[in-house]
Amino acid sequence: MSVQRLGYLGFEVSDVQAWRSFMTEKLGAMEAGGDEYSARFRTDSRSWRLLVEKGPADDISFAGFEVDSEEALFAIGERLESHGVKVTSESSELAAERGVLGLISCVDPMDTRVEIYFGATELFEKPFVSPTGVSSFLTGDQGLGHYVMAVPDIDAAMEFYVQGLGLNLSDIIDWTLREDLTAKLHFLHCNGRHHSLAIVGLPETKKMHHFMLETELMDDVGFAYDKFDVDQSVVMTLGRHTNDHMLSFYGATPSGFAVEYGWGARQVEPGWSVVRYDRISMWGHKFVGSH
Repeated sequence: MSVQRLGYLGFEVSDVQAWRSFMTEKLGAMEAGGDEYSARFRTDSRSWRLLVEKGPADDISFAGFEVDSEEALFAIGERLESHGVKVTSESSELAAERGVLGLISCVDPMDTRVEIYFGATELFEKPFVSPTGVSSFLTGDQGLGHYVMAVPDIDAAMEFYVQGLGLNLSDIIDWTLREDLTAKLHFLHCNGRHHSLAIVGLPETKKMHHFMLETELMDDVGFAYDKFDVDQSVVMTLGRHTNDHMLSFYGATPSGFAVEYGWGARQVEPGWSVVRYDRISMWGHKFVGSH
């Protein structure tokens, strides 16, 4: 038993209004309610996928992983507890706030809140409409997308996410950022998406390195790239990754970590073998400016 997909992400941000503009005008997400202290955003038929709440951290505040039933939720809770993880059964009030039928939570070894839930709210009667004209985002059985976290202890993180949550290793990249800095990235999947989470040992001040949204059309990536290029907020240029083959670029968010905006990733298929890579990209993905 494992979690089935990444369902949602929450961020604590110092400037909610900047994020509101960023999510809608640059990424093409649809606002789904909020106030001066918080805002939610849709990328598909779900009632929300991304939440920003006012606070000083400018970092991830929680990640939500989905399972398909109440029975699966109980099984994941038992699996976590069998590995020494304290699990909290959340109140019906918080479940209602998240728009789910059942919700448990725990914290990973980096003290990041992880929520597991079933029964998310669908809004087919209120179709997703991108304010920038994005055709659609690739979600469904593959979930929201992915995120990458910088961790101080790879072994502890792997034990939690693999042994506890049940994610599986896709592959590893030994990434040379410069002569004096290398990093080992571990990519983890729980469905056909190549990775829903990646963890990397980097001397980051933030837990969140980046999160990723995948579009259904390549042109949507190009249109978004132009928006980031106009105000010089591109972090890494267009490129194609070696492992998941995604064509993407990276842009700066209002909180200092990055967003990857991509298209065309290959999926994990039956018979997949774990391999390693020496480079993160076949071409492109060049750092821009001081980033």
